[in-house]
Amino acid sequence: MADVFSKHKRSQVMAAIRSRGNKDTEMKLASILRSARIAGWRRHQPLSGHPDFVFPRQRLAIFVDGCFWHGCRWHCRMPKENREYWRRKIAGNSARDRRTTRLLRTRGWRVLRIWGHALASPETVVARIISELDTAPRRCNHTPSKK
Repeated sequence: MADVFSKHKRSQVMAAIRSRGNKDTEMKLASILRSARIAGWRRHQPLSGHPDFVFPRQRLAIFVDGCFWHGCRWHCRMPKENREYWRRKIAGNSARDRRTTRLLRTRGWRVLRIWGHALASPETVVARIISELDTAPRRCNHTPSKK
């Protein structure tokens, strides 16, 4: 069936649709964190780059990057149609990811990026997260009193 919109109009319609995140992978990681009894994380925090998970006390931001949208070298398969558009789009996403990681690090955050395909090995994901949390500098919630 032919599209009812012109190519230009279809582009406008699609551009107006805003993503609501990678809910399936986010929910999978949330399940992994709960199963491993890892606490202290938050979602939907107002932080540059909109990390999927944040451990505020340890200043750790976690992003779950989908293989297609973020250009996984093992699983990203470019569509045959409009190949150059998709190459530029995914390269732009990867560049934005690098900028976001740099920005957060300059602001004192540690950043962990997990590929969506890695969620198939929960033990490995848990080990990486625990390793990052264990090496995080400890912050206390109070300031010492001055005498």
